[in-house]
Amino acid sequence: MTIEESRFLGKDASMPAPRKYPPELIERAVQMVIEMRSTSPGRSGIVRQVGELMGVHSEVLRHWVKKADAEAGRSAETATSVRVRQLEKENADLRRLNGILKAAAVLFAADLETRQ
Repeated sequence: MTIEESRFLGKDASMPAPRKYPPELIERAVQMVIEMRSTSPGRSGIVRQVGELMGVHSEVLRHWVKKADAEAGRSAETATSVRVRQLEKENADLRRLNGILKAAAVLFAADLETRQ
């Protein structure tokens, strides 16, 4: 469709598409997701649940939340994933210490055998 044809049909080709959702709805839906995430961080399906409640497709809402998180400087990383990373680090430290203790036990056992 050419620009002339679109103008003939009453459409201006340079105008953006009208917004499907009002800004108030966007703001409220994003705020609900953020509040629910903070009250129950390990819970999944929050975006889908709020999307259904507000009449917004979940992927559209997920995009809005991701954008709001980036603008606010919040990490997209959840508290659960932070905790998992902490536990993995602690696990690695404990494995290292366990290896040291096993090596020390072998040395002490060898020393006891030589004395007897």
